[in-house]
Amino acid sequence: MIPRSSAGGRGAEAMGLELDHSVIAVSDLKRADAFYAEVLGAEVVELDSGRHAYRLGRTQLNVHGPDDLPAPGEPAYNLARTPVAPGGSDLCFVWTGTAEEAVAHLANHGVEVELGPVRREGARGEGRSVYFRDPDGSLLELISYD
Repeated sequence: MIPRSSAGGRGAEAMGLELDHSVIAVSDLKRADAFYAEVLGAEVVELDSGRHAYRLGRTQLNVHGPDDLPAPGEPAYNLARTPVAPGGSDLCFVWTGTAEEAVAHLANHGVEVELGPVRREGARGEGRSVYFRDPDGSLLELISYD
């Protein structure tokens, strides 16, 4: 088993760390906005920079669209050295219902389940997961700790 912390006995929780936001890339902003809002219930937010973000509970996905580049003369501080390509993300969200309810929810939205429900180990321990893809092909997972 891998030790929970190598930070001198101080784990992320003890240091007050939790994920605030991450970045996904999409090839079609309108299509992605609709998918994340309708299927995952995300609040679509326009940021000051004109970019979009998806708020899901206490987590935010900042969205890089096909035309998102640093403004002329600005450093690429807000872009990864090798930015993720559309379809290149793998994200897991906690589903508060059962895995079977997640399957039904996805079916109601016309989203194909690729795998599941299957047992998986998540951040909170063992759960049951359902895997599917967003319109660009990023792998998405709903994990239920029921």
